[in-house]
Amino acid sequence: MRLARLGWDDAFAAAFDALQLGGDVQPARVAIEFNYLYRVWTRDGEREATAAGRLKHRATSRSELPAVGDWVAVRTRPGQDKGAIVAVLPRRSAFSRKMAGTVTDEQVVAANVDVVFIVMGLDADFKLRRLERYLLLARESGAAPVVLLTKPDLSDAVPSRLAEVAAVAGPTPVHVVNPRLNTGLEQVSAYLTPGRTGALLGSSGVGKTTIINRLIGREARRTREVRESDSRGRHTTSHRELIVLPGGGLMIDTPGMRELQLWDVTGAVRETFEDIEALAVDCHFTDCRHRDEPRCAVKAAVADGRLDARRLESYHKLQDELEQLARQQEARAQIEAKLQPRKPRRPRRTRIV
Repeated sequence: MRLARLGWDDAFAAAFDALQLGGDVQPARVAIEFNYLYRVWTRDGEREATAAGRLKHRATSRSELPAVGDWVAVRTRPGQDKGAIVAVLPRRSAFSRKMAGTVTDEQVVAANVDVVFIVMGLDADFKLRRLERYLLLARESGAAPVVLLTKPDLSDAVPSRLAEVAAVAGPTPVHVVNPRLNTGLEQVSAYLTPGRTGALLGSSGVGKTTIINRLIGREARRTREVRESDSRGRHTTSHRELIVLPGGGLMIDTPGMRELQLWDVTGAVRETFEDIEALAVDCHFTDCRHRDEPRCAVKAAVADGRLDARRLESYHKLQDELEQLARQQEARAQIEAKLQPRKPRRPRRTRIV
């Protein structure tokens, strides 16, 4: 397979050459990550690989290890089936979240993505507050976000819900598609020209796998029906995977995320909540948090109906979450600093007078 079809270009080639790792190392792209076992694509074809011991030892965070979509340097030995990933090339973009549970660490969901498709159903899956969180993470990733609204046949309020999404999404493109009926997917294909990579993100049961099947042109991936009571789906995609599409583009399919905890999205808050940020210019205090401060323009907008109170409540909740994350990150940094081995002190020299 030609590397260019996988998204390889001169910039990645220059980064690889700068490593100067020797003739037994070649570039590859991570297609599947499963419990520290990787399947990668090289110019010679598909190969299994593991992270080299030195790479794992030097990593200070889970985010420094290979993720689906990464370009990596793989060392191969004669007579060995598996390769060893010895380096991860600098990422052009990375969709990250805080690892699920109580661990304070970054999890890279997909790397080197050009466009992030945020998929949300127009049935009971429809939740604007969750969409805000996806938009935050997508904008911080460095990829271009696009919202895909599925299951229009299960909603009798498509125009009003489309207007609600447009108000939250701002300049982000929004498309209504129905993958079950194979309608609207030409809008998805238009973003995935040869060599460009997309990623599908969203809850279980919103139609991500069906979108993949339609883009491939056959039922290549298994799907399951969702529960009618709450529109919740069961996981059919168990791991992240990079898929080459017939049209030349690539798509990363991801499992539905039960937890979507934020990770370092401070820079994207202003863009995602640009309506609140615009109102905040008229607040009396420049550091107004739009809570108990007097003469707050944002609270005044809520009072007279110009701003939805739920929108401001979501903004406050995200700010609180980011502040808590910052405290957790600081505590972890202090612990790691204490664990660093101290350099032995040099003995003092005694001066003889």
